[in-house]
Amino acid sequence: MAFALTLNVVAQQSPKREFRGAWIQCVNGQYLGKSMEQIRKMLSSQLDQLEMAGINAIFFQVRAEGDALYKSSLEPWSRYLTGVQGKAPSDGWDPLEWMVDECHQRGMECHAWINPYRAKTKGTITLDKEHAAVEHPERVFEYGDLLIFNPALERNRMYTCMVVEDILRNYDVDGIHIDDYFYPYPSDGLEIPDEAYFRSNHRGFRNIEDWRRDNVNLLIQNLHDIIHEVKPLAKFGVSPFGIYHNSETGKNNRIGSATSGLQNYDQLYADILLWQDKGWVDYVVPQIYWNVGNTAADYQVLCNWWNDYCNNRPLFIGQDVDRTIAGVDPNDSTRNQQHLKLDIQRSLQNVQGSCMWYAAAVANDNGGYRTVLEQEYHKYPALQPLMRFIDDKAPKKPRRLRFMIREARVFLVWDAPKAKKTEDMACQYVIYCFAPKQKIDLSNPENIVKITPREMNVGGSIEIDGNRFGYTYVVTALDRLGNESKGVKIKL
Repeated sequence: MAFALTLNVVAQQSPKREFRGAWIQCVNGQYLGKSMEQIRKMLSSQLDQLEMAGINAIFFQVRAEGDALYKSSLEPWSRYLTGVQGKAPSDGWDPLEWMVDECHQRGMECHAWINPYRAKTKGTITLDKEHAAVEHPERVFEYGDLLIFNPALERNRMYTCMVVEDILRNYDVDGIHIDDYFYPYPSDGLEIPDEAYFRSNHRGFRNIEDWRRDNVNLLIQNLHDIIHEVKPLAKFGVSPFGIYHNSETGKNNRIGSATSGLQNYDQLYADILLWQDKGWVDYVVPQIYWNVGNTAADYQVLCNWWNDYCNNRPLFIGQDVDRTIAGVDPNDSTRNQQHLKLDIQRSLQNVQGSCMWYAAAVANDNGGYRTVLEQEYHKYPALQPLMRFIDDKAPKKPRRLRFMIREARVFLVWDAPKAKKTEDMACQYVIYCFAPKQKIDLSNPENIVKITPREMNVGGSIEIDGNRFGYTYVVTALDRLGNESKGVKIKL
């Protein structure tokens, strides 16, 4: 079935707006054994390569197990950074502050990626004495070799909201991102030890499954509310496991896909469709890591399903780089599945981009993945998809567009537009260039020369080719949500 579906893929070419993200994780141990300077050098190199590949957003993992890769007043430093939980970087480095600055200098968004439920991963032997699970063991339960913050406890929900508020008030992040770990992934023979909590406070639910889903629903709603209260322009997104519900199970009368794998709704107790419908999340990135042709979970089947049920929330596809390059395109046995997957993604009306798992695989050009992005799919810049439900008002257009000559070099210069409110301030600028007699078309990204790095409500300048006599340049302003102003033009 999956192979037949691939025959009619008609992909949109070079959309002007497209989310192009990458996950930078800590749990793979890429920082361990390195000095802080070595880590900065490694991450800086990755960001340079990602920028060349057209990546315009980073999900930076800052809380893996009730810990922090930033200066937190609530939680200990992560062992994934320094090797010992609670041990601060020797040179006073703040990775999140640094990452936000580095991303913004490159014109990328930076979303703080947290896990709300994990208190200890299987590789962690010792917890810091100030870790919440040590100070309040009644707030966690064991599940195999994991410790989980009990989703049934309101105190844990409020605590997670405190962590998020702390990040938002101290860092200029563009959003808060959570991944696919809600209730723990099922392990054979292990039961979630929460029966007593259900019986003591079932809140009117007749079965424990619905009660568990409501526990997670309450957290998602609480997170949405605190995020938009503290920082109204920040985005809140989730990256769930790629299957919501299997249609063939015939259980719960749920909408489901033609798949047969682990399910968000039934086993992780995450009702993603409800969150979209209620407007509790601003974007969704399902991890559709399987290849086209996978019998249990076909990539194209799942992309089509999420496209149909995204409930008017921006939908980006989570891509697994290494699995993709290991797969074979069923339509062309000489190449891997990268082209096929990205063509499928771009052929679907409601899919507005993708996020790559994992950033280093792209930066290292595994299987030529980065090269294909640079030369084909991300050849031209892309603005972020609009989120009009957060903010739909465009900034005013740039002022005093002019040319300046400095030491025989020609610069295009402009001033920031006036703005009364923070949400209306110019955050970036888009520079377009048109040859003599060429139609002015701001919808075509091929005409974009550059999207300038972020600098709130400041004008800008860019060096141009002084030999392009008769060329017309157009500059527009972008606010923090990517709303674009009208353009101002000038001819050289």
